[in-house]
Amino acid sequence: EGIMKFYRNFLLVVVSMIVLYIVFLIVSDFNVIHEKIFDFKTDYLPIILLLAPLSWVIVFFRWHLLLKNSNIIIPKKENFKIYMAGFAMSVTPGKVGELIKSQFLKSKYGVSRKNTLPIIISEYFYHMVGVLAVSILGVYYFEFSLYVIILTSALIITTLTIISSETFFKKFVNLISKRNFLKKYVSPISDSHIILKKSTRGKIFIISSGLSIAFWLTEVLIVYFVFLSFNILNFEFFKIAAIYTTSLILGMLSFLPMGVGVVEGSLAGFLNYEGIDISIALTLVILIRIFTRWYGVIVGLIFMKLIGGFSKNLFAQDEN
Repeated sequence: EGIMKFYRNFLLVVVSMIVLYIVFLIVSDFNVIHEKIFDFKTDYLPIILLLAPLSWVIVFFRWHLLLKNSNIIIPKKENFKIYMAGFAMSVTPGKVGELIKSQFLKSKYGVSRKNTLPIIISEYFYHMVGVLAVSILGVYYFEFSLYVIILTSALIITTLTIISSETFFKKFVNLISKRNFLKKYVSPISDSHIILKKSTRGKIFIISSGLSIAFWLTEVLIVYFVFLSFNILNFEFFKIAAIYTTSLILGMLSFLPMGVGVVEGSLAGFLNYEGIDISIALTLVILIRIFTRWYGVIVGLIFMKLIGGFSKNLFAQDEN
């Protein structure tokens, strides 16, 4: 059932993205797109293709440290495979499919889900912290990001409040237990408040936040080189950072798989507002999403296959 659900979600997102990109092409000027695609400077392509794996290594190191902080020691090579396989599940709503990493650790190393689920949840938290920090760096260049920054800051403060209070935490768990696709994980989460609190305090908080910022800066660098590839030179790095991260935050808040439609639409709209022709903006958006998201999903599928993630036996046992 778990595998079939993944296939359904994956195919739904792929079809949705294809339809969305076709719509983008329909509303665009084909002559402009054709001209710009052939103007793409491939000199920057090797840099882009290397920066993406670098960003994955950064967040894997964060994952490794978070596990170690909770005294969960997994061989690095196998742990990296598990972590990368989780990228394939980023196509699920709100990336909740990445909870499958907890199932991998349980089935392969006998690590209880109640010990690993809070670490995966803390990763979501650090993702928000990192993207907020990078967005703040560029707020001077893109005024609209201020409103999103305020909203995200409120969300992070609320999350810290929930984590800090066992009472609030239990109320939150009771709330999410009403979502069918999360019921399987509710019991482990309810028993894991201490680990979640430990993962978002002190030295580990500082290191993980720093790594999250490094991840997002690396991803913004990919976007920056996509701009350079199209000979768009009048956008400063931190302006691109503010525009890109603002779109990403809107996508995260939508809870849609990879923010599909929301990220693409808002990013294209922001770029057009900043003076880029809509046809060129849509072309940029499609390539940016391919390099920053679909590249990772494809690699994640390869790792899923390598570690037996498509096996029905993975979901054969559901006890904690």
